[in-house]
Amino acid sequence: MARALDSTDADPSAPEDGLQDEPPPAPRHPTRLPVADETVAATARVDSGGISTFRSLRHRNYRLLWIGTLFSSSGLWLQQVTINHLAFALSGSSFVVGLANGARSVPLLALGPVGGVMADRYDKKRLMLSTQVAQMVTTFIFAIIIIGGWVQIWHLVVFGLVSGVAWALNMPVRQSVVPTVVPREDMMNAMALNSAGFNITRIVGPAAAGIMIATVGAGENFLIQSVAYLCVAITVAQLALPASRSVARATGSVRANLGEGARYVWGHATLRTQMTLAFVPVVIALPYISILPQFNEVNMGGDATTFGLMMAAPGIGAVAATLVLASMANLERKGVLLMAAIFCLGLTLIGLALSPNLWVALPVLVLVGATQMAYMTTNQTILQLSIPDEYRGRVMGIWMLNQGLLPLGSLFSGTMADVFDAPTALIVMGSLVSVMAVIFFFRASTIRDIAAA
Repeated sequence: MARALDSTDADPSAPEDGLQDEPPPAPRHPTRLPVADETVAATARVDSGGISTFRSLRHRNYRLLWIGTLFSSSGLWLQQVTINHLAFALSGSSFVVGLANGARSVPLLALGPVGGVMADRYDKKRLMLSTQVAQMVTTFIFAIIIIGGWVQIWHLVVFGLVSGVAWALNMPVRQSVVPTVVPREDMMNAMALNSAGFNITRIVGPAAAGIMIATVGAGENFLIQSVAYLCVAITVAQLALPASRSVARATGSVRANLGEGARYVWGHATLRTQMTLAFVPVVIALPYISILPQFNEVNMGGDATTFGLMMAAPGIGAVAATLVLASMANLERKGVLLMAAIFCLGLTLIGLALSPNLWVALPVLVLVGATQMAYMTTNQTILQLSIPDEYRGRVMGIWMLNQGLLPLGSLFSGTMADVFDAPTALIVMGSLVSVMAVIFFFRASTIRDIAAA
């Protein structure tokens, strides 16, 4: 079983204000994480004193997962830009853009925990493969609708809901697989490289999507995305994952397994605080994406091409931040880094709102991406190191609930942008995020005091 991050040998009488708190009863078969590659076990002891940015890629299974991430995120960013463009072109409303974006997140709220249970109960490889094929087929059908000239706003919402179901079942299992294919000391590196792969495509994908919208049309973007999902399915088919030893697979109903996962999270002070903290950027900060079309067109005087650049700019900062984290896997005071990243994310959103032109806004968006990914990578690393393999899928499924709350943030930011304007919405969002970060810093010692693994 994975141990807590710090002070596991602390005095048992210490108060329940840190990582020493006792979780619910341990699973019946506690084990250390299984690993599929012989090379993982052979190289588990890594020289943590040096810099080895890409060391996790030496493990074959992780390498396949990472290549799949490149294909998957390439398609996702093509989709994100095209959906935002279509929604604003069809309606002229940031509220509708937020609605179209939010539709994809609703299934995460309803099915995220169920996806986590499925990750603990069923064959992980088969589950990943089936959901990936479903995404490919759905995207191809939607491409035909756009190319045929039949697309309407309700099509965007339905597509978001259907693809969101596949994401809700795919993401918890994909997250739960990573710790089984890399050793514990490489976890920060693996999480950082995951984020780097996601954001490498974020640099190229949005800019390419904007150019394609302006030259050949939106439907072709979705055709390319369906091909990308086919490539992901091919990489998943080649995985050789270790056999799951989850208690959930052997005993209990789905409902009972859901209850076990919820009780485990509630009984663990650090996880409980992390789940609460995760709501802040997702609900308040990350919906800035949904008002970028209005900000680009109305405030920056841009077009589809400049919108693609604005969507790509955060990816540059995100890649830089994650590569730095990948090179410093044993970084001290991860909890402080987590809080600082959220605080700075709020400041960068305020800076974006005050940008006088596109050439100032683009560098600020780079900083937005850097702070966002520093938070997300650190948070996921702390999560993965804090939970045992037996509960991993269910905990990650519960963690996905914060993604399901994204519609509320998207509707909130879109409504503010429509009623006032995009800069006002960004200032309000950034201010709330920074204030909440300060509150958590002084009150959530269970997170603030986390040190290196």
